[in-house]
Amino acid sequence: MSPEVLISPLSLAAVVSALLGLVLVAAALVALLRASFGSFVGRLLMGSLLLSLGVITGAVTVGLEGYRALTQENLAARLRVRPVGPQRFAATVQFPDGRELVFDLAGDEIYVDAHILKWKPMAALLGLQTAYELDRVGGRYRSLEQERSGTRTIHSLARTRVVDLFGLRQRYTFLEPLLDAEYGSATFIAADRPADLELRVSTSGLLVREAKPVTK
Repeated sequence: MSPEVLISPLSLAAVVSALLGLVLVAAALVALLRASFGSFVGRLLMGSLLLSLGVITGAVTVGLEGYRALTQENLAARLRVRPVGPQRFAATVQFPDGRELVFDLAGDEIYVDAHILKWKPMAALLGLQTAYELDRVGGRYRSLEQERSGTRTIHSLARTRVVDLFGLRQRYTFLEPLLDAEYGSATFIAADRPADLELRVSTSGLLVREAKPVTK
């Protein structure tokens, strides 16, 4: 897990809640030994609640690892496309953190999609922001017939995660008041010539454009 996630307000809240919960559970056990059953029940319930809150907050923190906060318009990745044959091209995906992946793709266009996590107002009170994660890259044919019968090349861009918030939201309806993971976003552009591209994401979804030349 990255240092930024470890020291985020959400992770600190998880640690504090869990520690307070443990303290109260320990105090409940002391009260039980002293035969103070009223104090035992009260402290145990409050400790259990704080422990649960800490676990849930920690799970959300882990689930957000790899996602990037979405503001107005973010640079999601840089794409370098180089044709290597008829309807074949090499695609290099460079992430803002420096990570770089190279793929051999088939088709006329390069296709990229992403998962979008949008927190409801109740969760936003905790400081959670709309976030995104690039999910897949692939080749796309202009011809529908080729799309059905041609060579399919699709690769994952997402990192393996312990807690999949996007999948959990789609599976469990009780998360609906907190999180919207009902949709993704996709974009594509021609890959029939060498090109350096910028893949950007905004609140309206993904878009791809020619990279601006670097000025010295």
